[in-house]
Amino acid sequence: MQRLTISLDDAMADEIDAFMIKNGYSNRSEAIRDLVRDALVRTSSKGVAPQNCVAAVSYVYDYDGRDLALRLERAQHEHHDITISSMRTRLDHRHCMEVTLFRGRTERVRQIAENMIAEKGVRFGQINLVPIRADSSHHSHGDDGHHHHHDTPAL
Repeated sequence: MQRLTISLDDAMADEIDAFMIKNGYSNRSEAIRDLVRDALVRTSSKGVAPQNCVAAVSYVYDYDGRDLALRLERAQHEHHDITISSMRTRLDHRHCMEVTLFRGRTERVRQIAENMIAEKGVRFGQINLVPIRADSSHHSHGDDGHHHHHDTPAL
């Protein structure tokens, strides 16, 4: 582990302290490490980003907008191998918010999520990537002797 020294103005240091308290961090280093990690994962397309992730993609869209709901659903279906789940809620007579969960290679998940958010009629979208490591293991449940394989996400 490397030690870095940074200088921050008083207002930013106060905001970090408030962030620490609000989120239960015990020291500034932990808080800053998580803030930096989050920024690197969100902004990186290669290199720093982990190979695998789970992602929550949330977006608000006009339900009546030129088959948009069908196009968004089709995108999920076309990528069924990485789509975990989707939930839609109506916000008013025209607008819906949908949250879709993906799991897979970070680059692919990011590309699909960005394409969905870029669909004409999507008013707002956000991608929350959580890096994981695929930990493949064989094991059994109970005494039935049934062995199977999981790609277990390890954070």
